[in-house]
Amino acid sequence: MVKLLKIGIVGCGAIGSSLAKTIVEDFSRKAKLTALYDIDRNKSKELSRIISNEEKLAVKNLKQLISKSDLVIEAASAKCSWNIAPEVLRKGRDIMIMSVGGILDKIGRLYDLAKKYNANVYIPSGAISGIDSLKAAACSKINKVTLTTKKPCAAFLNVPYVVKKKIRLDKIKKEKIIFEGDAYSAIRAFPQNINVAATLSIAGIGPRRTIVRIVASPNITKNIHEIVIESDSGRVITRTENIIHPDNPKTSYLAVLSAVATLKQILDPVRVGT
Repeated sequence: MVKLLKIGIVGCGAIGSSLAKTIVEDFSRKAKLTALYDIDRNKSKELSRIISNEEKLAVKNLKQLISKSDLVIEAASAKCSWNIAPEVLRKGRDIMIMSVGGILDKIGRLYDLAKKYNANVYIPSGAISGIDSLKAAACSKINKVTLTTKKPCAAFLNVPYVVKKKIRLDKIKKEKIIFEGDAYSAIRAFPQNINVAATLSIAGIGPRRTIVRIVASPNITKNIHEIVIESDSGRVITRTENIIHPDNPKTSYLAVLSAVATLKQILDPVRVGT
C-alpha cells in the first residue's frame, strides 16, 4: 500500500486555493491534503467547504497544520514566509516556499536549518523560464543577470512604492519604467509583484548583483519576464509571456503550475531537468 504524502497549505488566497484543488483532483493516488490555514479563518473554512463539503481541513494555527503534514506549502505572503519556514523545518517537515522574497536575505539560515533538522526546502521556478540554464551556468562563472518585468498597470495598484513615488498609473499612456535597481531593492519595493527576482537571485549571483527593471504598461494583458544571463558558458535570453491568474492580477498562472510541477517532481521517481 502506497503511503500518501500529507500536505498542508498555509495561505488560502488565489495560489493556495488553486494548489489545494489540484492536490485533491490530480494527486490523490500519491498525496493527501490534510490541513489548511490562513490568518483569516473564514478563508480556510470556505476553501475547506469547497473541497470537502465541510470545514474539517481548516485548522486554528500553524502548529496544528505542521503536526498534520509531511510537506507544508507556504502560499501566504512575503511578510510572513520567513516566520513560517523555520517553524516547519524545526519539526523536521519539508516546505515549499512560494513567497520567495520573504526568505531572500535569510537563505543561508534556511540552508542551515534544513540541514540541521534533515528537512527539505523546495523553491519552484515560478513565473519565469531559464532557471535550469542559470543553475547550470552557476557551476561555472556568471558575469551578469538582468531581469525586465512588464506587467499591466493594474498589477501595481496600491503598491506602497508606487503610492510613495506618486506614480499615476491611470496617466501612463505607454510603457514606463517605474523601477530599476538590484533585486534586493526590487523585492523590498514590490514584495507581491517580483518574487521571480528572488528566485533568480538564489539560483544565480545573488540579489545585489542581479539587475531588475520593472515596467508598467497600459497595452498588455500578460505578465512578461525577460531574462538575460551572461556567463562563461554562453549567453542565455528568455522571454516568458504569462497569462494572469484569473483570481489575482498580481501573479501569473504559470507560478501555480510551477508549484504543481515541483510537487510532481517530489512525488515521481524520475526527475527531468536540473
